[in-house]
Amino acid sequence: MSIYSFAGVTPAGKEVPFTEYEGKVLLIANTASKCGLTPQYGDLQKLYEQYEDQGLVVLGFPCNQFAGQEPGTSEEAEEFCQINYGVTFPIFAKVDVNGPEASLLFGYLKGQQPGSADSSDIQWNFTKFLVDRGGNVVARFEPKEAPETMKERIESLL
Repeated sequence: MSIYSFAGVTPAGKEVPFTEYEGKVLLIANTASKCGLTPQYGDLQKLYEQYEDQGLVVLGFPCNQFAGQEPGTSEEAEEFCQINYGVTFPIFAKVDVNGPEASLLFGYLKGQQPGSADSSDIQWNFTKFLVDRGGNVVARFEPKEAPETMKERIESLL
């Protein structure tokens, strides 16, 4: 199994196989629109703009599991990102990242990079996973780690 075994579903319901991202560096995050960390959308967009031509793709997955901070529909989450933060990277349909209904993708990501907490569970919105060009999950960045702190690691993979 690899990252390329998975697919995301757009807010419009279209399945996007991750094989479309083969050979790219991926930054995958669970996101929310009504969180104190929501401004990270803007920071993720800056990274995307800076490194997209070199092969970086940011993938956002809205999640409502943390204090109900993504209460709307997947479409509303996508529209919020675009209007408020100018997001042009892919935003997928809402997912659960922990528990019995957790998406298989996030189960895989947590298994590859369990984090430093007592549990591999995602602790909050904006946990970020970095995937190299070969599809290996190489790093996990916890929610309060600002996207700009990941630049050196991203550059080493590009």
